[in-house]
Amino acid sequence: MKPRIKELLGTKPSEQHIVIEGWVRTCRDSGSLCFIELTDGSCLSGIQIIAESSLKNYADEVRNLSTGTAIKATGTLVESPAKGQTVEVRAESIEILGPADPSTYPLQKKRHSFEFLRSISHLRPRTNALGAVARIRSELNFAIHRFFRDQGFFQVHTPLITTSDCEGAGEMFTVTALSDKELGKENPFAQDFFGRKASLTVSGQLQAEIYALSHGRVYTFGPTFRAENSNTSRHLAEFWMLEPEMAFCDLNCDMEIAEALIQDLISTVLANCADDLDLFNRFVSKGLIGKLETACQQPFTRMTYSQAIQELEGVKQQFEYPVAWGSDLQAEHERFLCEEIAGRPVIVIDYPKTIKPFYMRQNEDGKTVAAMDILVPGIGELVGGSQREERLDLLTARMQEDGLGLEEYSWYLDLRRYGSVPHSGFGLGFERLVQFVTGMSNIRDVIPFPRHPAMLPADK
Repeated sequence: MKPRIKELLGTKPSEQHIVIEGWVRTCRDSGSLCFIELTDGSCLSGIQIIAESSLKNYADEVRNLSTGTAIKATGTLVESPAKGQTVEVRAESIEILGPADPSTYPLQKKRHSFEFLRSISHLRPRTNALGAVARIRSELNFAIHRFFRDQGFFQVHTPLITTSDCEGAGEMFTVTALSDKELGKENPFAQDFFGRKASLTVSGQLQAEIYALSHGRVYTFGPTFRAENSNTSRHLAEFWMLEPEMAFCDLNCDMEIAEALIQDLISTVLANCADDLDLFNRFVSKGLIGKLETACQQPFTRMTYSQAIQELEGVKQQFEYPVAWGSDLQAEHERFLCEEIAGRPVIVIDYPKTIKPFYMRQNEDGKTVAAMDILVPGIGELVGGSQREERLDLLTARMQEDGLGLEEYSWYLDLRRYGSVPHSGFGLGFERLVQFVTGMSNIRDVIPFPRHPAMLPADK
């Protein structure tokens, strides 16, 4: 295969004959020479190509190359006298593979707003920032699988179509093969494809618990869906969720694994994506690298929910949402705890039972559950997890309190009837992790094709 620009920039000048392909970022004509910056997406930097006027298509094609044009360049890799680069290509021939009409091509060598780029999601990966997001996202994805493999976990592929509402909020997309006319009939889902109402999953947790209680340590990583009409910079209708489940693991164990995972992922990106991170540090979020270094080098601050409420009630700042024991923490509260009180990520534990799902283990006080949320600066909640309720009687009572059908969840209760053990798990929102690592403020800019309310009509 032909070498990619990232590989060429990491080599020494060797006078080797090469063929490279990519897209023109800029082309500057000095009269007798053209200086072409070429990119292929393999890294943030482009490589400079020197094209002399002796090339047979210099006058009619090369000197008129425009941003976005795809070319194939054949030449020699030589030492570059220019500052900031060690090698460049002396072109022997340049072939246009795909033109980009500068009068209609929407991307030029200037800064475009992220809002504008969302309107051309099919072209925005070609920009520096969105290209860097894609590379960092890929690096994080690979690092997740490496981390869990090294820790002895097995990956489980959980279903996207389900009949269980893990979170109990009812904000699920219905999956049906019925027509509008058939849906209007009484009890329509009895005649549907699955014989009952089915939905897109909001979480793979319940199914992952099945395998945790047979294989010890498992994780699932894939798309999840929320029919939540939240048109904000923090929510998506389709997003990726990482969910490990561990048998013989209590809440402390759960927190230790989550903290170790986050620090490992940040360290990996700092080591392997330095150029991309520097872009975000300079142009998107000043001080980003320092924030990431703090997060991966210092232990996370831990406090109970009651302590967090006490801390928030003691500050003079006025919050949009009032602070009161028994109410869920809002993003503004979560960020204040991280950014102003702790100055680093915070783990909050022991939330009120009334604001958490049925599967979380009840504490001895009868009012709180063994839950934990990991909060990070700039984002708020990144991870939500808990020790799962392994006691059949308490789980059954809690499900009845929440109005859940015991027959529908009989398989879940069987996990407590047969060989039940303490076990824990958590969910990490992958897009929020990418936001934290890149400093991007809008979650729609860290996923290739955002799905959200009032989405653009084109399916792209």
